[in-house]
Amino acid sequence: MNTNTAAATLPQNAPLMAPLLGGRIDAIDILRGLIILIMMLDHVRERFFMHTPVGDPIFDHIAPEFFFTRFITHFCAPIFIFLAGMSAWLYAHPANGTYRSPSGFLFKRGLVLMMFDIVLYTLLWFDLGYNTIWLQVLWAIGLSMLGLSVACKMNIWLIGALGVIITFGHDLLNAYRFTPENPGFILWAILNQNAVIGQIAGMTIKVSYPSLAWFGVILLGYCAGALFAKTMSPLVRIKSFMMIGLACILTLLVLRGFNLYGEALPWSVQATGIETLMSFLNVTKYPPSLNYLLVTLGVGCMLLALFEAVQQHAVKPLSVLKTFGSAPMFVYFAHLYLILAAYWILFTIIGPTHDERFGLPTVETIWIGTVMLTAILYIPTKKFAAYKHKHKNKKPWLSYL
Repeated sequence: MNTNTAAATLPQNAPLMAPLLGGRIDAIDILRGLIILIMMLDHVRERFFMHTPVGDPIFDHIAPEFFFTRFITHFCAPIFIFLAGMSAWLYAHPANGTYRSPSGFLFKRGLVLMMFDIVLYTLLWFDLGYNTIWLQVLWAIGLSMLGLSVACKMNIWLIGALGVIITFGHDLLNAYRFTPENPGFILWAILNQNAVIGQIAGMTIKVSYPSLAWFGVILLGYCAGALFAKTMSPLVRIKSFMMIGLACILTLLVLRGFNLYGEALPWSVQATGIETLMSFLNVTKYPPSLNYLLVTLGVGCMLLALFEAVQQHAVKPLSVLKTFGSAPMFVYFAHLYLILAAYWILFTIIGPTHDERFGLPTVETIWIGTVMLTAILYIPTKKFAAYKHKHKNKKPWLSYL
């Protein structure tokens, strides 16, 4: 069959045919599962190592083991949002080959995620006496989904072009800083500037994840989903993701290597090789710089290619990652509240160890705590994932988890 003829039978924004694969795609779940485990590491650090602030970019006086513990958690948000865009394309192009618009689902899911972020995540930090609503990663994902619910109506090449323009161009906007007196301050803060945007019911509202760059990432993820079309052979898909990843890393080496563009904090040669590497990798997350996105999405695409290549082998660690990746929202909130419960149990038994808070003594104990958390959550996650996949057609609310 002529590919152009086949493409003409689909909507304009669906030029490629649906995936041959039925059900979930293992490589995506495996990568998502890896990111979830890294996310748990970050939240164990955040809860139990608060006595050592990290900064953004990371403070230059931090020990290497702590620097790299924090640095690897940079991969969570961009890869998760990239995969969210990819999943939206797969939703629009199911295995039966019948295109369905993802707009309605994206819009509703986006609103649900934003609500989760405001309500459920805020409750986690009342124990600190916080009076702030932090608009964080779920807010950014939800807002990006709202944008994608509109953008997905465009031709896929226009979506890709818009994603590239935003991703590569948003750093140019960092020179513009608005104050509350400026017209459009709230909108600008939501899009591209960390700022307090107001108060409600005595709670301060703070934008932690400006969403413009993340919108670019979800657009790129949506376009990358087309690599899972059934017109793509697995070998072509693997090579494509590997080449995209390598292109990102090579671009990073040029832009970051010569301090040309894409990061406000220049790197420099330090006293030791490891410190020089830390300086090079010390990129900005809030909002994400181009260099931050290049290194995280570059590695993410190469990992996706790797997992696509080896997923047919029965490798136990991969099956564990797949389990966690198939029920992401369940794991997200289960681990946050489990960490909260563990903190207060240890605080009650041991008492404060760093000023008024309990904290773990070393970076190694952060990793040990994450391994223990992973072991505790594995069976519940596996059972919930099985329940979700069995009943999702009968219980639509499960699709939001």
